[in-house]
Amino acid sequence: MTLTLHAHPFAAFCQKALVALHENATPFALRHIDLRKEEDRAALIALWPFRKFPVLVDGDRVIAEATLVIDHLDRHHPGPTRFTPQDDDAAAEVRLIDRVIDNYVLVPMQKIATDPLRAEGERDPVGVEQARATMQTAYAWLDKRLAGRRWLAGEDFTLADCGAAPGLLYGDWSEPIPATCPALRQYRARLLTRPSVVTVVEAARPYRHLFPLGDPGRD
Repeated sequence: MTLTLHAHPFAAFCQKALVALHENATPFALRHIDLRKEEDRAALIALWPFRKFPVLVDGDRVIAEATLVIDHLDRHHPGPTRFTPQDDDAAAEVRLIDRVIDNYVLVPMQKIATDPLRAEGERDPVGVEQARATMQTAYAWLDKRLAGRRWLAGEDFTLADCGAAPGLLYGDWSEPIPATCPALRQYRARLLTRPSVVTVVEAARPYRHLFPLGDPGRD
């Protein structure tokens, strides 16, 4: 049975799920959702009323939220890469890092990137500065976590790295990773050479004009 991912190639949380799908070469169909189109919005709302993507359809199962999509792949469509370790303590660390990436990198990144889309009198400079501070705190925390590690949770590529791929790609465009975080900068460069990540980044390249802060002209 074919998996169908309702997503947009350029959306950060969609890329998180797409990295996992490509990492294990899991067969799937992409239902390209363009939220500017009424029919696409309606199709997404019919699956998930919060109108957020990605949403994975697997037979009669509908799985929303990128982390849960990847959990579903681990359980029902496993491949060579296991995204969450079976060991409870190792799994807890992966999930902690996943939460940090989502809540303290991806979410504030979106705040910074989308604030310019607001009308002049509705912009939130205080909120943007808070978002920048949150990202810098997350960068420093991640940099320390990476000491002696190839990937965020150790030697194995995991759920945490799936989220870090778009998180650090777009994060560095929005709030640059400082020179005081050399391990994180090196990790970001290494992550962007991972074949599954390269596939996702290249598929999204034609949409870079959509980035509200402007196409930075670099990965």
